[in-house]
Amino acid sequence: MPASRRSPSTALNRRGVITAGGALGVGALLTACGGGKEKRSGGDTRAWRFKDDRGKTATAERLPKNIVAFVSTAAALHDYGIECTGVFGPSEHIDGKPNPQAGDLDLTELTSLGTAWGQFNIEKYAALEPDLLISNMFPAPALWFVPEESREKIASLAPSVGINGARVSLEQPLKRYTELATSLGADLETDKVRAAKARFQKAERTLRKAAAAGRGLKVLAMTGDADQMYVAVPDSYCDLNYFKDLGIEFVEGEKSDEWGFWEFLSWENADKYHADLIMIDNRTTALPPEELAKKPTWARLPAVKAGQTVAWSMEERYSYAGYAPVLEGLATAVEKSKRLKR
Repeated sequence: MPASRRSPSTALNRRGVITAGGALGVGALLTACGGGKEKRSGGDTRAWRFKDDRGKTATAERLPKNIVAFVSTAAALHDYGIECTGVFGPSEHIDGKPNPQAGDLDLTELTSLGTAWGQFNIEKYAALEPDLLISNMFPAPALWFVPEESREKIASLAPSVGINGARVSLEQPLKRYTELATSLGADLETDKVRAAKARFQKAERTLRKAAAAGRGLKVLAMTGDADQMYVAVPDSYCDLNYFKDLGIEFVEGEKSDEWGFWEFLSWENADKYHADLIMIDNRTTALPPEELAKKPTWARLPAVKAGQTVAWSMEERYSYAGYAPVLEGLATAVEKSKRLKR
């Protein structure tokens, strides 16, 4: 994801700032600035506010119910029992299987405003009578998959919240989504939520142990399109940043543009770096392994020849339920991999 872009080669300059417009701020709000809800004295309606990672506070007279979100954001909220009415971003099935960015969502129950970069059906959005729009940011202040050219019109229809997923540890967006979900009415003490966090914590210990046992193993995270291979700059991605903290040793791509998420390599130079294990972008916008295999330089890479590759869920939903399997899968791949010669 050139910062999780729709396409590494086409969206490098498609950035914009979207502000929290259309806030329903009539009447006194009773909650504190970091998020939360509180019953008002005049009945069972609830005032709501949440300060997002842009430093903007979204407000509403009542607890938002008609929520529209980027697909992996909606999936994260679903894991906490908060349901959306509409989604945008990649959600189509892949070879008959659910899109990994959609998590456990039942997409038949949701209105899609568009699945590709630049697609956001404003008419459908307005028809949903949205109370709140939520998306990730790579980095702030632009809301991911909200088109720059229509951001003002979109912002006028409902308040918005952005959660940052760039240049921080994964622990931050995980924490922020639990705070956001709680502010929207989630119960973090349900058996489902507690079990997901416990599984995540166990997987974290397993990955830390695997990384220590495999010290010296070099891991490269990448995506690709028809023309280029993109090597990730680990500190720019919250998951890779976090995996480094657990002991994973990454190949450090060099920043190729102002955003600093990737090093761009022609396929002729795909062997610039040596890696013992390669993490491959699993999004629909990236070349899948069967297409990568058609690139001669890719097929000759030691890790590829040795079968030492693993899927990279680079736009996984920011929930413990979403990331527990990711940590488990990476730990297994590290345990099975060995150091290779160039």
